Amino acid sequence: MQSDTPASAEQITHLNPQPTLGALRGQAWLTVQTRQAQRLIRGRNGSEEKPAIVGLVGFADRLRLIWQAARNDDPYADWWLIRIHEAIEQARELVSRSQSEIDEKLAQSPAIEVRVAASLRPYRIPLQFANPYAYQGAHLIGEYDTLMRTLLSGCHVGLLDRASTEQAVQLGGRRIRGVFVLPQGYRFLGIDRASVRRQDEKAQRAQALMGDLPPAVLSGERQAPQVPRKLNFPEGYRKAATQASLQPALGPDSPHGEK
Repeated sequence: MQSDTPASAEQITHLNPQPTLGALRGQAWLTVQTRQAQRLIRGRNGSEEKPAIVGLVGFADRLRLIWQAARNDDPYADWWLIRIHEAIEQARELVSRSQSEIDEKLAQSPAIEVRVAASLRPYRIPLQFANPYAYQGAHLIGEYDTLMRTLLSGCHVGLLDRASTEQAVQLGGRRIRGVFVLPQGYRFLGIDRASVRRQDEKAQRAQALMGDLPPAVLSGERQAPQVPRKLNFPEGYRKAATQASLQPALGPDSPHGEK
């Protein structure tokens, strides 16, 4: 004989245990359609004739180090994240302004409808980055790619002259390359805020290599919009974790040393 008494929440949970959720997984891709944008992804190795150009790949790799150092409470890493954020915003503003100007010019010719050119074989690359600023760099390339397609289309139909087109192409590319090279100025020295406040040997070396740290950054009052969660380990654990993952720059021969 069945009871009419409703089962309690505890009984329901016991009879129907909740399955354990798995980790979230996602995928992002960057698709570009111009050679100008494609070159910004890989960059260029240096040679005797031409200097190296840091692309999105090198930008993201160096950012990974800065992001981890910021997690370990390195105030210089926090400062670099602020500078990188501001540089990305300025570059996006430049690209957006150029895009608006060319869109307006194309709209001034109502008799001719211009369809922006598209590649018959776009270049598509998967993105697997460890921090949001690397993805913002990819967004920046995507916006620049759209601008390049619009500029080249306008030049092709005679609405833009070649000189102004080349100027816009070079200006946008130069600004983005300036963003991507910015993380190269950071030096990992295994410091944290306590080290900087003590002005120990590592802090003095950081100041010599990277300049004076703004007080608002040291205090934590000024931060980038996107920052990693800080790790607050005891001193012994912090030291062991640093030795296991990141090694400070000791000199020119170190992979993260002076250049």
